[in-house]
Amino acid sequence: MGLSRAQYESFLINNVETISSLESTLRSISWFLPGRFKDAELASEALTTLLNVMSMYHDTLLEQVVKKNPSYKPLIPLSLHTRFTRAWIDKTDIYKWASRTLEVIKYTELMIEMGLRRRFSEKARWRGIILLEVVKAVLRILLLRTTKRPLVTPTVPERDFDPTTLPSPSSADSSPTLAPSSIPHSPLGTPDHLKNNHVPLTPHPLLDPSSSRSENAAEEYLAAKALTTSSVKPSLSLIRTLSGPRDWIAELIYTFRPLVYVTLLAREKRSKQLNSKALVVVLIMELIARNLRRSPPPSATLEREEYAKRDKDMLWYLLRGSIWETWTRPKLEGFVSGTVHKPLIGLFGSLVGDWIPLIDQYYYYTAL
Repeated sequence: MGLSRAQYESFLINNVETISSLESTLRSISWFLPGRFKDAELASEALTTLLNVMSMYHDTLLEQVVKKNPSYKPLIPLSLHTRFTRAWIDKTDIYKWASRTLEVIKYTELMIEMGLRRRFSEKARWRGIILLEVVKAVLRILLLRTTKRPLVTPTVPERDFDPTTLPSPSSADSSPTLAPSSIPHSPLGTPDHLKNNHVPLTPHPLLDPSSSRSENAAEEYLAAKALTTSSVKPSLSLIRTLSGPRDWIAELIYTFRPLVYVTLLAREKRSKQLNSKALVVVLIMELIARNLRRSPPPSATLEREEYAKRDKDMLWYLLRGSIWETWTRPKLEGFVSGTVHKPLIGLFGSLVGDWIPLIDQYYYYTAL
């Protein structure tokens, strides 16, 4: 087992750029599969789930490679989100495994729902969805208790480095998780393409006195590269701890919001009564959590980004409940019917038309 894993890791490092391109290509193709053939949505989601899980595993291996190579220097500094989540993963195993389990559930939940819908009754399907939301709520509470800070989305680091900048696999042993070999002592010669290079490089526009750029060009250039408060903060302190009952109540309401919504929605489905109770309750919870949460200072960049992301996620309510049935879906159906005979827009309209039935049939296509 160890040999096969070492071989796979070596293959990944040798072909990381190709694998990354293949992942992006397959993920784009999965968007066009629904509606193409029978059970196409199942094939699309199976492909997406596999890609997401494998990408997370690849990111874990590549992170080990970077850690084992002290000479690696990223061209672009790590994002605040990556610094924060990676610091917590390195600090405690509870955060590492809870966050990874949460992300794996989010990657596979729609696939699980499709399986439940095909093999079990409608009642069993909603019980399975509620059980998934209970597990997710427990994991989020565990992460909250561990960090004592608002949760970020996603809870694991995202891939934010260029695969071409990774250290060469030839400088390490057969497994990239081992320590890299020593640097050869022989002096490095001048590359052939530089031996006869007598043509001077074009000076940078900021250093060219004849440049027509404004006098503030240098200041604008340097301002973008200046250190901010978040740049020098310890990674674990990028988000302040929840300081009082009000902060905790706001975060707990936001955490339990999906579980409350799906529980009320399941009751509505069983009673076969079309009402907006679930949607109204969860919208009230959203507004309460939004009004109770603290206002981060301008220097708290990561926390402000997380709250902005939560505010944007409220647009998903356009695809839920009575808002979807009475306003959004008729608008989309009108767009689809109005673009049938138009060359390029008709292709996009056809794609939208293939996704409309899936939003009606599956909860996790627009889950909270």
